[in-house]
Amino acid sequence: MQLFYTTDISGTAAVFSREESGHCLRVLRMRKGDSLVFTDGKGTFFEGVIAGDDPSAMKVTITGAKEETGKRHYKLHMAISPLKNEDRLEWFIEKAVEIGIDEITPLICTRTEKKRIRKERLENIILSAMKQSVKASLPVLNEPVIFSEMVKREFGCRKLIATCDSEFERKAVSDAFAPAEDLLILAGPEGDFTREEVIAAMERGFVPVHFGPSRLRTETAGVAACCSVYLANI
Repeated sequence: MQLFYTTDISGTAAVFSREESGHCLRVLRMRKGDSLVFTDGKGTFFEGVIAGDDPSAMKVTITGAKEETGKRHYKLHMAISPLKNEDRLEWFIEKAVEIGIDEITPLICTRTEKKRIRKERLENIILSAMKQSVKASLPVLNEPVIFSEMVKREFGCRKLIATCDSEFERKAVSDAFAPAEDLLILAGPEGDFTREEVIAAMERGFVPVHFGPSRLRTETAGVAACCSVYLANI
């Protein structure tokens, strides 16, 4: 199913951005009177009919709406260190959205090599992955946050920190939470979190976890975390 996206909805009318309009009318060659399905990114699928075929602002008349079925019973927030190789962070974000995630925060750690992100590009990847995986909830990408500030915040959920340091008493990630439990998971940079960072997180209630005996790259650890949570909730 081809899924479109807009938040410009008023009553039974919806207007689409230049990008969405152009893709629908010029690339897919849809026309006035054709039916389509779109989402507002807030959990609802809409059915509609193209009422105005302006490629810069397509108009659609809404004919039906339904809540997303099979929605997850948990919320997952991943805070992950940006990577020197931007392609690897982009790959993580795409896969995380496909698997199921609600919020992503770039986490600036002591060993983080690259402290800036291209937020607009990453948001476009999130949107594309949401549509490709036919989901109706658009994950949030936050501004980068310094590690020391992140661990001090109140989240009201189970908090985990993934570390390779076996000197800490770590749980397997699948043993560190219960199904349907909301989670915040921290994934560090190449070279891992410093011991001081892990200790600071533990003092704020974070539980150290691991993903098995293999040493994973940051983006692989992030995907492993998303998969572990997803599979535990099936």
